[in-house]
Amino acid sequence: MLLAARGPALEELLALAGTVRDAGLVDAGRPGIVTYSRKVFVPLTRLCRDRCHYCTFATVPHRLPAAYLERDEVLDVARAGAAQGCKEALFTLGDRPEERWPQAREWLDQRGYQSTVDYLRACAIAVLEETGLLPHLNPGVLSWADLQRLKPVAPSMGMMLETTATRLWSEPGGAHYGSPDKEPAVRLRVLEDAGRVGVPFTTGILIGIGETLAERADSLFAIRRISREYGHLQEVIVQNFRAKPDTAMRAMPDAELHDLAATVAVARLVLGPKARIQAPPNLIEGEYDLLLRAGIDDWGGVSPVTPDHVNPERPWPQIEELARRSAAAGYALRERLTIYPEYVRRGVPWLDPRVAPHVAALADPATGLAVEDAVPVGRPWQEPDESPGGRVNLHHEVDTTGRTEDRRSD
Repeated sequence: MLLAARGPALEELLALAGTVRDAGLVDAGRPGIVTYSRKVFVPLTRLCRDRCHYCTFATVPHRLPAAYLERDEVLDVARAGAAQGCKEALFTLGDRPEERWPQAREWLDQRGYQSTVDYLRACAIAVLEETGLLPHLNPGVLSWADLQRLKPVAPSMGMMLETTATRLWSEPGGAHYGSPDKEPAVRLRVLEDAGRVGVPFTTGILIGIGETLAERADSLFAIRRISREYGHLQEVIVQNFRAKPDTAMRAMPDAELHDLAATVAVARLVLGPKARIQAPPNLIEGEYDLLLRAGIDDWGGVSPVTPDHVNPERPWPQIEELARRSAAAGYALRERLTIYPEYVRRGVPWLDPRVAPHVAALADPATGLAVEDAVPVGRPWQEPDESPGGRVNLHHEVDTTGRTEDRRSD
């Protein structure tokens, strides 16, 4: 019922959601402050084994100069971002393209990588060591072992749940039909595994792709359940569908902005004051005030360097414009890191010791937000030095017999 609110009912819903958001900001120690992350967008590969009917990011090999960006190309993007004051390198890529495209398998084999995840890990380490930017990884569906391997090279990761509507995946004509990684049960397992591993994680829903309001509500409650159980969901994105040419869903109407505002407000009421809720500012047709009233407290990653490769037809707003629009609604805009302040301040177990120094170099220790004039500088990424009373090498010290299958293959 609340998702369908319009007119005076919608205004009342927005007012309630805004009150809940404001209480959460006071409790977090940053009243009246909304955040954003200054980033570069690194499209490591645009090949994917899925066939989502609305996506223009994924493409076919003959439309690309190469299956993947080379390591040096990744570093060129990251260095350009560091020169512009960016602190986040957002890695976006398709799900396991080597399982569908021989060109991807050949590219990885030629360079000695067993998988896309292996190459992603190597590029994240290179960005940390060469530029000091903090990687945020969006490689799609990950196994528990993948999450364990990637946690030491990135302060945060993410994967959109999108929807729990299984029929959109299982029935012909559904937005996710033919996409093995979009089965809701699989994506929910990834969210739970990320919680077990202790990864500060970003997720969210995509509205207007054919789901009913009841299915949309079910998706929000699924996110709430997992967040309450593990406490690792650092932000929830409510993203509106935008139809794109050259896709199977090009004729579908865009998600209407009042529909988006009602969904954001319901997400705020369902997820509560501690949740960090985001709506991408380049998809809202300039309705900044509407989304702030609906209860968001974050504008997500905004890049002064690279376009939004997922929505290339929607340019980012200027950061100064974002600050001006936020101020007009009564909120100050502050820069955060890719890992949210709450997790920066808590440290272990959310931050691996190998990336903690990179985060500490850019974070305000008092607030956990970014030091806005901090300049990212590359730092070594390595295993922490062993010291008396410190880490124990389980293989030599304790577990000389017994379990032998629970260590990393490398």
